[in-house]
Amino acid sequence: MGKAKKVKGSQCFRQRLLLSTLSSTRITIDDIRSDDMIPGLRPHEISLLRLIETVTEDAVVEVNETGTQLKYKPGIIMGGKNLVHNCALSRSIGYYLEPLVVLALFGKKPLSIRLRGITNDPRDPSVDTFRSTTLQILKRFGIPEEGLDLKIESRGVAPDGGGEVLLTVPTVKTLTAVHWVEEGMVKRIRGSTFSTRVTTDFEHSMRFAARGIFNNLLPDVHIILDHRAGSQAGKSPGYGISLVAETTTGCYMSADTTVSCLRTDETGEIDVEKKERLPAEDTGAEIASWLLHEIEKGGVVDSTHQGLLFILCASCEPDLSKVRVGTLSPYGVETLRNIKEFMGVQFTIKPDPLTGTVILKCVGSGLVNLSRKLS
Repeated sequence: MGKAKKVKGSQCFRQRLLLSTLSSTRITIDDIRSDDMIPGLRPHEISLLRLIETVTEDAVVEVNETGTQLKYKPGIIMGGKNLVHNCALSRSIGYYLEPLVVLALFGKKPLSIRLRGITNDPRDPSVDTFRSTTLQILKRFGIPEEGLDLKIESRGVAPDGGGEVLLTVPTVKTLTAVHWVEEGMVKRIRGSTFSTRVTTDFEHSMRFAARGIFNNLLPDVHIILDHRAGSQAGKSPGYGISLVAETTTGCYMSADTTVSCLRTDETGEIDVEKKERLPAEDTGAEIASWLLHEIEKGGVVDSTHQGLLFILCASCEPDLSKVRVGTLSPYGVETLRNIKEFMGVQFTIKPDPLTGTVILKCVGSGLVNLSRKLS
């Protein structure tokens, strides 16, 4: 291990930890919210560190007293079965899933882990989106379908969570480079609505409004209702919708949101001056329109999945990957910087003025899972 890479601030925290672990690079992060009213690491960031310690061995995490400095020495990715992690309730399970699934691919053993907490919130991609879209993107890179799954055992919304999912991820020796530039045409829309501790009327309204927008455009629209009751409904009332468009070339674009009936603010305090909530049909129409907006931007993934797409391309065998995305999202741009810094992989970026999309190419870093037993 060389000397530690020094970075500053709290942005891209998950990515830095993920890339540091994949590339076996020690990092020191300074000035973590040092000027904030509440300085230092947030509960979800500490929880993510604990999660990484759960799936790796010999990782060393040192945090100073104020939580404004973190020293991290990555360990060996182990994977393992019947693991359990209680996610902090300041972010949803979606926050933890993206780095976790990539790490798990390079583990010594396949991973099966129960994550408990908030399954759906407006800030992070929902567990539904992870299941319908993120897992489909992974399969492009030669990850076997068998053993790659996310089961939603119970739902949980903010502030009290109570949701639980079971994630299983197989291991790979290497990832296969992709040539993925054809978006194709949207052939069907799938989706689901859910409600916990509120009436199903919210679901019917969202579904009806979303269908109203899509039905003018294509016939194959199917949105299921997933009302949860009792122990499967978590601890707080809420409802939400998750939609995915599937194209003729096997691309998946998603959009989702959740309405928590007891909203909390950043610090976890209950937000007393609640903004007036939109009627449920407006929520349905809004997400349907947002999905159309994502499709219109073009590209083979939606904007929330750009970061993951680039990390997968950079982790591939040392072969050329070529992908098309819509407008580069700020998160996508940050990811490209972090990949260059940690993995030494630089993408060439070429705008395609005809379509308003961007073509990116890179040669993978040739990440190999050394601990995986050769079958």
